[in-house]
Amino acid sequence: MPVSMVLTTDTHVPKRARDLPHSLWHLIEEADLVVHAGDWVDLALLDEFERRSRRLVAVYGNNDHGAFRERLPEVARFEVEGLRFAVVHETGDAKGREARCAARFPDVDVLVFGHSHIPWDTTAASGLRLLNPGSPTDRRRQPHGTYVTAVADAGRLRDVTFHAVPPRR
Repeated sequence: MPVSMVLTTDTHVPKRARDLPHSLWHLIEEADLVVHAGDWVDLALLDEFERRSRRLVAVYGNNDHGAFRERLPEVARFEVEGLRFAVVHETGDAKGREARCAARFPDVDVLVFGHSHIPWDTTAASGLRLLNPGSPTDRRRQPHGTYVTAVADAGRLRDVTFHAVPPRR
């Protein structure tokens, strides 16, 4: 049975934004599975994700300390619809990322990561798909913030869509 997913990371609430975009909250509430690749910054946001998500898989990031590291792992692994996933915040430099991650996660089909705030969707020679949803609140050098929706279905990740977050007024 297809599983709808929302992938996000680097939310940095309330430092970079007071809240997430309403469109993202709506999708989080509707999705079968929500994945967050770290840098929450405020425990209240993690609590809100847990409250609003049907199922949440999450890790801590380099800006998450104390209770985050007690409640969340550095690396999360799970399987859905025959796909093996891993979630981690940092993967290092962009140069050589695919080969480095394929070596670190040889038994994974999809790696969701964050840290750079730069949307990323590539496939390593091994077949490992690497996805960074970007950041919905801190676009850095990108034209806009982003997050991802996708569907896990019978061993395939399909309908992977990067959603642009309109600038706040």
